[in-house]
Amino acid sequence: MNGRESLLSLANIPELKRRLFYLFLGLAIYRFAVHIPTPGINGEAFLSLFRQASGTLFGFLDIFSGGALRRFSICALGVMPYISASIILQLMTVIYPSIKELYREGPEGKRKLAYYTRYLTVAICLIQGFGISLGLERMVAPNGIPIVNEPGWLFRITTMISLTAGTMFLVWLGEQMTEHGIGNGISIIIFAGIVAGIFPAIARTLKFVQTGEFSVFSLLFILALIVGVLAFTCFMELAQRRIPIHYAKRQVGRQVIGGQTTYLPLKINTAGVIPPIFASSILMFPATIANFVPIDYFQKVAAFLRPGVLFYEIIFALLIIFFCYFYTAVIFNPKDVAENLKKWGGFIPGIRPGRATEEFIDKILARITLIGSLYVTFICVLPSFLITKLNLPFYFGGTSLLIVVGVAMDVMGHIEAHLLTRQYEAFIKQSKIKIK
Repeated sequence: MNGRESLLSLANIPELKRRLFYLFLGLAIYRFAVHIPTPGINGEAFLSLFRQASGTLFGFLDIFSGGALRRFSICALGVMPYISASIILQLMTVIYPSIKELYREGPEGKRKLAYYTRYLTVAICLIQGFGISLGLERMVAPNGIPIVNEPGWLFRITTMISLTAGTMFLVWLGEQMTEHGIGNGISIIIFAGIVAGIFPAIARTLKFVQTGEFSVFSLLFILALIVGVLAFTCFMELAQRRIPIHYAKRQVGRQVIGGQTTYLPLKINTAGVIPPIFASSILMFPATIANFVPIDYFQKVAAFLRPGVLFYEIIFALLIIFFCYFYTAVIFNPKDVAENLKKWGGFIPGIRPGRATEEFIDKILARITLIGSLYVTFICVLPSFLITKLNLPFYFGGTSLLIVVGVAMDVMGHIEAHLLTRQYEAFIKQSKIKIK
């Protein structure tokens, strides 16, 4: 199917058109909500202060909020509290077996986990909102203008409620986009926030080319490099290690069940984008503290933990590799896979069911996780190298690249699934006509 036929197929599927409409409607509402300011904040003063602290954790979080943090809108926290709550619940499965059992209970367990995630999100938003309000009351812009017009408990409570309401609205909007649109709504909101910052960066780059600060040859080289990195990222995100699985034949009544051959797909990047997010947050925390606490010790630590510094890049790479192994161990349990295979009569050729299968899968998972962690490290360290060595006039982090590629591939996969379903239904109708 060529591109023209694909577009025609999209136009002829009412269900897909409806879902695409809800998707773009949700994105439009999200971009509108980003520009709603939080009461009691001097926007211009906060923007000038934010530009000064762009290399800290605030600049990192602003990428995922789509510029809402820079404007300090009601959506300043974005959906990061919800993601943090989801990650916390996943990590708690290691400590509390009761939470782990909820993941295995099917739709009912997922519904309970969704409620717990929302409650935990509200708690995180309230805590962050209170901490942010206290910090803002002590801040002043570089020109000496206070950030908060009228400090006090009224401002703190208003900020807590506004930020919590903004985050929960985005969570609700993401859930509606997931239900009525295409793909995961929360991921698409993060995707839209990241992509929103690309166009200003392109405009700035073209302006530098016009003024002669950035050569045309350098721009063409960077474009070719970006295309190559995108292609490599897409390849690695789709890469799998397929373990062959055979199912023994069983006779149930007069029917023979089993005898099939399939495979167990193990993604090279099993941990996804979580490791660089964790690593970046940890390393940017000292710089954030140093920006607001005038202590020499924090200033010295922040100087070492600055993007572009060799020590920072080494620690960043080691943390990514560590979190790749750690998060993979949390979300993928070879013991559960081995037990399920044994339960349904599946086995790996040449490997005994049970303990031997678990050890075999664990060994393969450790090897591919090493490859995946090195790939993620390369993608995340490359932008810092380009900025420091080639003096790029824009910044597009490796974490952002992984999110954009992953979400785009997920949406395209859902669209392709709708097209295949449509073709299958048309094939069934044609076959019925022929039979008649």
